Amino acid sequence: MRITAEVSLYPLQEEYLPSIHSFIYSIQKSSKLDVTVNQMSTQFSGELKDVMQAVEQALMISFNKGKPEVLVAKFLNAELPINELPLITT
Repeated sequence: MRITAEVSLYPLQEEYLPSIHSFIYSIQKSSKLDVTVNQMSTQFSGELKDVMQAVEQALMISFNKGKPEVLVAKFLNAELPINELPLITT
């Protein structure tokens, strides 16, 4: 089953950007995922097992640094075209 995920990492520390960049890089390392990064979140899609494995690996690396962080995640049981602008009709 192909799914789409959206995650946002919030390191609870003054120097937060290195933690965010490291987390995103960990997700991007999975060649099995389509990944889009924007100012608010990181979105990725792929097979359910590949998405969950990438999230778990990125969290293990990030959380093992010992600093408090919050990860907000949304999962959709469908694949969205995350690399395309949404079509908005009125």
